[in-house]
Amino acid sequence: MANTNILLESGTNELEIVEFTIDEDSDGGTYTGCYGINVAKVLEIIRKPEVTRLPQMPHPCVLGSFNLRERIIPLVDLADWLGKRMIASDQAKVIVTEFNRVTNSFLVSGVNRIHRISWEQVEPPGKHLAEFSSGSITGVVRLDNRIILILDFEKIVADLNPRLGLDLNEAMAESDQSRGKIKVLMADDSAMIRKALSRGLSAAGYEVTTAADGREAFELLSDYKRRAAEEGLPLTDLVDIVVSDIEMPVMDGHNLTKRIKEDPVLRELPVILFSSLISDALKHKGQAVGADEQISKPDVPGLAKTIETLLTKRRQAGV
Repeated sequence: MANTNILLESGTNELEIVEFTIDEDSDGGTYTGCYGINVAKVLEIIRKPEVTRLPQMPHPCVLGSFNLRERIIPLVDLADWLGKRMIASDQAKVIVTEFNRVTNSFLVSGVNRIHRISWEQVEPPGKHLAEFSSGSITGVVRLDNRIILILDFEKIVADLNPRLGLDLNEAMAESDQSRGKIKVLMADDSAMIRKALSRGLSAAGYEVTTAADGREAFELLSDYKRRAAEEGLPLTDLVDIVVSDIEMPVMDGHNLTKRIKEDPVLRELPVILFSSLISDALKHKGQAVGADEQISKPDVPGLAKTIETLLTKRRQAGV
């Protein structure tokens, strides 16, 4: 499958999602759930291969591993992770993914098609849905007569392999406690990541304000700009730097960065994209919208060092 997301123009607030299904055994009947994943995370889609069970299975949902062009890739029963019983079928498909610099694969019932949509069409999950899914759904898309649930694959992978989660301890140790409070505006649609990063960076001497998506972050920045102008303050009295995820409902990180860099006042703020989608193949998209740096999740120590480096350069330049 070609990664057509690379062809999308940067900063248009668009994305492409692969729609896939899980046929689950529900009280003797069959229910087909529709789910989605960002095309940028998908390497290819294949038929279910022969799987070799591992001597020590890292998680009950991992069925084993298989060889794909000299790469050993673990296969995850996605329905099992979601607490569902998938109906066995010879037509089952495997979605091979790469994000957070890690390759995984997920067993699903079928793959429908690719949809190009705006992030404005992606609704944040309601409180009930978020609680019911244990935070595993990041967005809801309504298309035709069905609802597509966008799954939080980063959360799934971190649950399967805790070492891939956010490690805040090293970040705190690396921070310069003598340089005063750095005011960070952080945008991320994951409540878990917002809470973890805010707690860790605050303990390291940062002052953190959070936003759940790019639009909320831009509204906060616009308010900071207005207040600074009305009170005769430098903007940096209110905010020093922006750290943003890329995948977010309503407004994504690329569109947020583009808006910041096109604003005559806000453009001086350094912007770091902190996302699972940072890779050699996709970095050009962040560069096209003017991001100052791009760090791949879950490299929190790298994020902390980059914040310090960017602001040190800014102070030395007298900005």
